[in-house]
Amino acid sequence: AFADEPKPGAARAVAELRARGLRLTMISGDNRGAAEAMARRLGLRPEAGEVLAEVLPGDKAARIADLKAAGHRVAMVGDGVNDAPALAAADVGLAMGGGTDVAMQAAGITLMRGDPRLVAAAIDLSRRTLSKIRQNLFWAFAYNAIGIPLAALGWLNPMIAGAAMAFSSVCVLGNALLLQRWRPPR
Repeated sequence: AFADEPKPGAARAVAELRARGLRLTMISGDNRGAAEAMARRLGLRPEAGEVLAEVLPGDKAARIADLKAAGHRVAMVGDGVNDAPALAAADVGLAMGGGTDVAMQAAGITLMRGDPRLVAAAIDLSRRTLSKIRQNLFWAFAYNAIGIPLAALGWLNPMIAGAAMAFSSVCVLGNALLLQRWRPPR
């Protein structure tokens, strides 16, 4: 007779994460019937093994460890005291804003609002950040790979070499600042 209501935007968040090619699993302490009913409302498929029900809080961390041992990179999203061990055990723990302090301390990332759609936005931002890091490392390496041998052979004036290094730093910084333009989809 009583049932939990999903957070607003949760079904859309599940669809957005699935569209990014992520494998999703809901781990719940609720009984199997309630967990599977909620999963279906969110767009998860219990018949495909996307629901683990009747899992005790300590066992959530063990399930995360099992997934990691099977070679998966695991992100855990939670907001309660019961989620804290699993958030700490995951490769990336994401605590929802408005959740318990214990969950926020255990997680590596705290989303400032309790909107589940921010999980996909956090993944997008982290992927863009990693891309910028790789780009910046490439350009810094390229400048040094060209400039150091030229300077060592005496073919590059020290003033020009200093200016090139400063220009390299400005390019890397400017490229990193392009991340400020990114905004999460609404």
